[in-house]
Amino acid sequence: MKDLGNTALLQVAGLSKYYGTRIGCEAVSFDLWPGEVLGIVGESGSGKSTLLSCLAGHLTPDQGRVLYNGRDTVTMSEAERRVLGRTDWAFVHQNARDGLRMGVSAGGNVGERLMAVGARNYGAIRGSAIDWLGRVEIDADRIDDRPRQFSGGMQQRLQIARNLVTGPRLVFMDEPTGGLDVSVQARLLDLLRGLVRDMGLSVILVTHDLAVARLLADRLMVMQAGRVIEQGLTDQVLDDPQAPYTQLLVSSVLQV
Repeated sequence: MKDLGNTALLQVAGLSKYYGTRIGCEAVSFDLWPGEVLGIVGESGSGKSTLLSCLAGHLTPDQGRVLYNGRDTVTMSEAERRVLGRTDWAFVHQNARDGLRMGVSAGGNVGERLMAVGARNYGAIRGSAIDWLGRVEIDADRIDDRPRQFSGGMQQRLQIARNLVTGPRLVFMDEPTGGLDVSVQARLLDLLRGLVRDMGLSVILVTHDLAVARLLADRLMVMQAGRVIEQGLTDQVLDDPQAPYTQLLVSSVLQV
């Protein structure tokens, strides 16, 4: 069991988002601890992506609060949230193209993140980019290639390098293995698990794939119709689900 520390990194209380009369997510509350991976699962339309967007500051919730290190990210200015997004936070998109500059070289993609936090020495930036390409299993001789020249799996690994090069504390992941072949998924999952462990990252992971959740997540929240209906340690939730919906989800009756 991980040593998760004594103080929650993220505290979420009563978070709700509505689209007119439709519930995006409602009354969601939880704490996320340093070094913990929290998986959010549910069928399509369950509210997990809306919740992730509210947590990451991409959507403004209608109610509730999100405290990061004691600071309310809902009420902070857009400029303050942008600083968090460059330093303490990172966001890994399902479609790597949404998280990369496709017209910029692989090294440039990684280097831009470093420059955003003040790095200016070209040699040091390029050296860090080469190091991180190696860490995500991309050959150094591809540093000047554009992402469009990469396979889908390589693009996703490049996006991960771009996000993690500055050592964020909290990483939001939206279906990071979605749309990839099974063999490519397995390789990426091994990579992610190692990076999360070695860097001590806190992660909020949205996935429809319970196998991915079991491999990466310490704890699970199950969502249905915008509400959290069950949560607990990953193995407990998946091996002994209590809510009827979770039981259906685990038995793969629901199409997620």
